[in-house]
Amino acid sequence: MSQWQRSATGPLAGVKVIDLTQMLAGPYCAMMLGDMGADVIKIEPINGDQTRNQGPHFPDDEAQHFGGYFQSVNRNKCSVTLDLKQPGGRDILLRLVQDADVLLENFRVGVMDRLGLGFETLREHNPRLVYGCIRGFGDPRTGESPYAEWPAFDVVAQAMGGIMGITGPDADTPVKIGPGVGDIFPAALTAFGVASALRQAEKTGRGQFVDVAMYDSILALCERIVYQHAYTGEIPRPQGTSHPLLCPFDNFPTSDGWVTIAAPRENLWRELCRLIGAPELADDPRYNSNRQRTRNAAQVRELLSAWTRQRTKQQVMQALGGFVPAGPVNDAGDIFKDPHVHARQMLVTLPHPGSEHPGVFAGVPIKLAGTPATPPRRAPLLAEHTDAVLRAHGYDETEIAAFVADGVVTISPQGD
Repeated sequence: MSQWQRSATGPLAGVKVIDLTQMLAGPYCAMMLGDMGADVIKIEPINGDQTRNQGPHFPDDEAQHFGGYFQSVNRNKCSVTLDLKQPGGRDILLRLVQDADVLLENFRVGVMDRLGLGFETLREHNPRLVYGCIRGFGDPRTGESPYAEWPAFDVVAQAMGGIMGITGPDADTPVKIGPGVGDIFPAALTAFGVASALRQAEKTGRGQFVDVAMYDSILALCERIVYQHAYTGEIPRPQGTSHPLLCPFDNFPTSDGWVTIAAPRENLWRELCRLIGAPELADDPRYNSNRQRTRNAAQVRELLSAWTRQRTKQQVMQALGGFVPAGPVNDAGDIFKDPHVHARQMLVTLPHPGSEHPGVFAGVPIKLAGTPATPPRRAPLLAEHTDAVLRAHGYDETEIAAFVADGVVTISPQGD
């Protein structure tokens, strides 16, 4: 096993991924594959991924090799710097691709083709290669979009894909969802697509082009508004935390925060009425079916709010927990203290080079009993593994020194 590889135990152990992505969507996808055991070689520009310089940073971290953002989505990877605009850089990538299983990129349409590294070229060097890309509006290879050349970020995908149009306090105030779902959901879909294509490549010996558009992904995430509009002709709008088809399915105020309660089925509604001391509401004709409760959602909300306002979040959960679907609206502090999070290993602690403080990050939500995810490794320093990876692919000391002199690669002095 080469110096840069891990002793992985996950289901993708032995899969080699070339990760050309930057920012959030692509790196998150590559991280997911790494979490499942794949060996991920992160190819960075000579100056590194743009997110390396973004915080937050610990107060004692003077070196600032990277901040929390970069570490959060680049664990389980090694770093190789490469100038793909130089012939030497292109040749190195072609050699790395020869025994790779997957290549990921999230450049704008045509960038890889102009570098002489498009899918068709790489397939000639490795017919088994699964080529995954994430773009704002997809790649013309799988469907020409009038927006194909447009750049995009998370907020653009949220706006155009429909999720912002149904999120907000009222119909006239669309709001961006807090986390970068416009990046992370396409990343998850790409990881699924890549895993599917890998299965096909195992059977046929032929890789394929896997294309995921951020716009398409958010549209798929908003599946409810599609059939709702098709069946009724209505245009769904933001309506706070309630649901247009289910009731109760909402947030409710407590004396120290908020809780969410979802009891749209009749058995759940009857149980909820019993637990709040108002069993008569279960048979009230205004509320005795989900359809009726949805029509009278404002009254249902006030009835339940009158009960929750008199209690703390903990008291509400003591009354409802285990009987009807309910949960407190947690902030980060609540999550760090929740025993579920620790029992499920959903907080991962990783060392942070340059600081005495370790970083804490969201863990792996996919739990496999037979082939569990490999214990995580911290994000790499810039060019930390350039020398080891090049040597593992047949380059000798003289050749590597020439690449460094020409600015094709860099070697990290902190590297292994």
